[in-house]
Amino acid sequence: MFSCVRIVDAVNSVLKLGGVELRVVEILITIVHLIFCISLIAIVLLQSGKTAGLSGSISGGAETFFGKNKGRTIDAMLERYTKFVAIAFLVTSIVLYILLK
Repeated sequence: MFSCVRIVDAVNSVLKLGGVELRVVEILITIVHLIFCISLIAIVLLQSGKTAGLSGSISGGAETFFGKNKGRTIDAMLERYTKFVAIAFLVTSIVLYILLK
């Protein structure tokens, strides 16, 4: 019986230490999550609108669709960054949910 009490005390002390470490991890992931959140908002606001009307879609869309620099335009670069940041934002959201559960 005495050894069971020692084991429970040892587990409790490890859990308390783990709680402190877990709290630091929560804070770090929250900071990274906020950085992704702010960068996602900024990247979306930097993208140009797609509602230029019929004339804008014919002239502007044809140049980027058939042009040689299709993947090198600023809009294409921002679109790639948006995908990356959105996925990272989603992952950090899920991790924070699991940690704070």
